[in-house]
Amino acid sequence: MARPQAFDRDQVLDAAIAVFRQHGFEGSSATALVTAMGIGRQSLYNSFGDKWQLYRDAIHRYATTEIEAHLAALRGGVRAIDGIQRVLLRVVETAQDMCLGVSSICEFGTAHADLSDIHERFGTILNAALRERLRQAQAEGDVASDMNPDDAAAFLLSTIAGIRVSARAGTDPQTLATIARTALRAIR
Repeated sequence: MARPQAFDRDQVLDAAIAVFRQHGFEGSSATALVTAMGIGRQSLYNSFGDKWQLYRDAIHRYATTEIEAHLAALRGGVRAIDGIQRVLLRVVETAQDMCLGVSSICEFGTAHADLSDIHERFGTILNAALRERLRQAQAEGDVASDMNPDDAAAFLLSTIAGIRVSARAGTDPQTLATIARTALRAIR
């Protein structure tokens, strides 16, 4: 009979996320993962199946927590434009910590349907929330009335990904903040 799990799954996944963020899937060895996670190799396999399943579970957990944080930022502020600005500033403030979602897209593209499904599901949620806030900002007179909310949301999502990749490439925080401000100005 197998022993029950003796660890907090979310805590262990958070440790794996830190390793994957730093080294990607290919660069993360099983040894580095179990060391960071504080579990034995057999526990990794018993609980997650293999390194790929652990990676998918880590991507899913990361996407869940990031979407929750983005949605909370979007809901913040008195006006809809305030929420949009908060999301962009949040991305700038956290950009030095590599985004596991963007990193996995850079590493694998659309080569793995299971990852693409995770990215698409959470991307759809964020896209819909951005479009809604953009519509509200238009109604409040803070976003150009002739701006297509679908196009503006796609632009903002691309800007967010670009900020994260730029940070990974070493772009300084002041430049990242300028990119965010410029994106905000572009939709007004």
